[in-house]
Amino acid sequence: MTTSIQAAPAHVALPRRHRSRTGALAMTVLGVLFLAVMIFPVYWMVNSSLQANAGAATTTWFPFQPTFEGYVVAFQQQIQNFLSSMVISLGTVVVTLLFATPAAYGLARFRMRGTRAFLLVLLITQMIPTIVIANALYTLFNDVNLLNTYWGLILADSAAQIPFSILLMRAFMESIPPSLVEAALVDGANNFRAFISIVIPISRNAIVTAALFTFLGAWGDFLIALTLTSTTAVRPITLGIYNYIGSNVTDWAPVMATAVLASLPAAVLLVVAQKYIAAGALGGAVK
Repeated sequence: MTTSIQAAPAHVALPRRHRSRTGALAMTVLGVLFLAVMIFPVYWMVNSSLQANAGAATTTWFPFQPTFEGYVVAFQQQIQNFLSSMVISLGTVVVTLLFATPAAYGLARFRMRGTRAFLLVLLITQMIPTIVIANALYTLFNDVNLLNTYWGLILADSAAQIPFSILLMRAFMESIPPSLVEAALVDGANNFRAFISIVIPISRNAIVTAALFTFLGAWGDFLIALTLTSTTAVRPITLGIYNYIGSNVTDWAPVMATAVLASLPAAVLLVVAQKYIAAGALGGAVK
């Protein structure tokens, strides 16, 4: 008597290399789709800015006859607002770093009573809506004649940006080896000299990152500027675009051209400062 054993068919597995290529292709397709969705508003903004008499119903998908008339009008009408935003944003960066950098170092370096409570307060300030801060500052700035002034907007934006900058730079400065500062103190430097010569150069990445976020926050501010200004003397670019839209315009080319011009400083800064944002400034500091 003979018995035949019939082996069950084995599942043929795809080669690992083939599966990895399929997964990579799928991830690439998804990445391209997500990127297209995110970039489309930017493309439509640039596309509309290059079309004459562009409106909601007349804008085509591609500027077959591009024109820069919208940029000429935007430059003529919004150049003052653009310069105002630049002054306010750069001033906010300077004031924020002057206060936030030593404060972050002090909280990271020295162990003081009440530090945790102070950090908790800084975190809570990030949860307060901007419009609440702007309304609270309106009465104060009105009493000290800071409404409709550059300094008023710079101080208001700095007050909104300093807590985040302190938290950001403190988290980085806590990772600085104490031996670096102690070596400078042994060599005769005081705490301030060690802070200037040792801590700031090592913390360059964190400082640049805080400056970048501060600039972007001040550049894109709308609620504070809307609350603390009522004249055209000091009007940032965000209010310039708002006034364009609020005038029931039918030609969107200047509006979109203004939006493109307003986006350029942020885009340039992100490209220039991206190498400083990455972590790793302490690599090789201590051997």
